[in-house]
Amino acid sequence: MKIGVCLKQVPATDTRIRINADATAILTDDVKFEINAYDDFALEEGLRLKQAGLATEVITFTVAGADADPRIRDGLARGADRAVRIDDPGLAGSDSLGIARVLAAALTAEGVGLVLAGRQAVDGDSTAVPAMIAELMGIAQVSWVDKLTIEGGAFTANRAAGGGVREVVAGKLPAVVSCDKGLNQPRYATLPGIMKAKAKPLVVKTLADLGVDAASVGASAALVTHTAMGAPPARPAGRILSGDAQSAVAELVRLLRNEAKVI
Repeated sequence: MKIGVCLKQVPATDTRIRINADATAILTDDVKFEINAYDDFALEEGLRLKQAGLATEVITFTVAGADADPRIRDGLARGADRAVRIDDPGLAGSDSLGIARVLAAALTAEGVGLVLAGRQAVDGDSTAVPAMIAELMGIAQVSWVDKLTIEGGAFTANRAAGGGVREVVAGKLPAVVSCDKGLNQPRYATLPGIMKAKAKPLVVKTLADLGVDAASVGASAALVTHTAMGAPPARPAGRILSGDAQSAVAELVRLLRNEAKVI
């Protein structure tokens, strides 16, 4: 079985984000990039399944320009066998569905039996792409998984369903699984791994290579568009309530009810 892992390049979580003058994008001059944190769990799970003899190959898939190659090589250095990067001018302005379409086409072309992805990307936070990939490929999907077992062509996945409720979902492969924190502990690349990664295949594919209609992706096909972005509003200054404890508590309750509107 081949395992496909979807990787996305995102700004590092400790990077200071600045918005450009017309509020349409971030300034990337001083931004450090990394593999999306949740995708780290997906990659690690794929590598562990291969080490356990449950997979023959781990392939990473990324939709990005050449600037993402260092992050892709990082995935190869950790143990992925090869990588596919999808890059085409026609992808500019694609929404989640457009990205899912090209990823689904690339994954299908490789004949993967299990698709692993992060539960969400920490830049857009849409969480939509893995489910869309599954729908387009016509296979099962389970999201936000923090425990995964593969056995005999089937999977069992544990996930937090909210409110302290946990679900156990079982199904047959092929499937798409989006991975959550707690699934595993991602590894770092070793020096030997970094050296080996330089010789591992990184193939760049276009829309034509994948047989994807250019009219189905890009800005003209996007159903969701982002018109502007900005920094969150500044937090108001803290306030110190004076007086005795009884009057301070009464004033605090009044402020929480009438100004903060949280009670």
